[in-house]
Amino acid sequence: MRQRSSIRNWLEYAAARVAVASLQFGPRTLADRIARSYVKLLDRAIPRLRRVAEKNVRMALPALSPTEHQRIVDGSFHSIARILVAVARFPQITPQNISSWIRYDGFEHFEAALGEGHGVLFATAHLGNWELSAFAHAILSGNPMHVVVRALDNPRIDSLVEGRRHLSGNQVIEKRDYARGILRALSRNEAVGVLIDQNAGLREGIFLDFFGIPACVATGFAKIAAHSRAPIIPGYALWSDAEQRYILKFYPPIHSIGDADADTRTLHAHLESVIRAYPDQWLWMHRRWKTRPPGEPPLY
Repeated sequence: MRQRSSIRNWLEYAAARVAVASLQFGPRTLADRIARSYVKLLDRAIPRLRRVAEKNVRMALPALSPTEHQRIVDGSFHSIARILVAVARFPQITPQNISSWIRYDGFEHFEAALGEGHGVLFATAHLGNWELSAFAHAILSGNPMHVVVRALDNPRIDSLVEGRRHLSGNQVIEKRDYARGILRALSRNEAVGVLIDQNAGLREGIFLDFFGIPACVATGFAKIAAHSRAPIIPGYALWSDAEQRYILKFYPPIHSIGDADADTRTLHAHLESVIRAYPDQWLWMHRRWKTRPPGEPPLY
């Protein structure tokens, strides 16, 4: 990969700092409007994002009308705007005001899973507000967790985001230290969150049906669950229009049966069901079906 120029990194970082500062203070309703304008600008500046989102929605949800497809894609962009506001305001989110941002649904599943003594694996995705879910869980439960992340291409913006992730006590496990970092945390009966909805390469993944389309999915997460005996809790911070806040929903634990391929299929069948329930909150801009079975033409 071509090395990024330091000038580009500085310019992007300066823009990110200005954006964060503009969203951090003042009424949240104003911040929401500003964030939507930023996302609209991103949409126009990088038209590929909308093209990919529209193609994904058409492929995954063919029974819906073009109007519904458009509503889902627009909602996905709006969901990004809500994430930007939340991350910008992490320094101001405290135990005293966090209930205005998010509440639990299913916390008992986490308590029961932690009581087993093998740690807890959160299977999450680019659905709802994945940044707020981990941040809020540390504050609400008093149990900081570990989150597995891939470093952003711009190291200065990566440092800015990572600093905010640490504010509630959470620790970051970099993807290159994936297995060892997770197993160390689980051995201490701690929780680890992993985004499981990303495209995998042929060497590390298997193909399974995801929205009726073969998708290449990494099996490493399921292998770690089997090795550690840690229960898996699917969990997502899902936006509620009715409450005007997020609901941090924990589903009942899934225990590994020791078959990584079967466990991976179970997890993705569950993930698909949740995305279908909240389609406008998934990150459809991601080229989820990029890796194709040998011999198949590219989709993007």
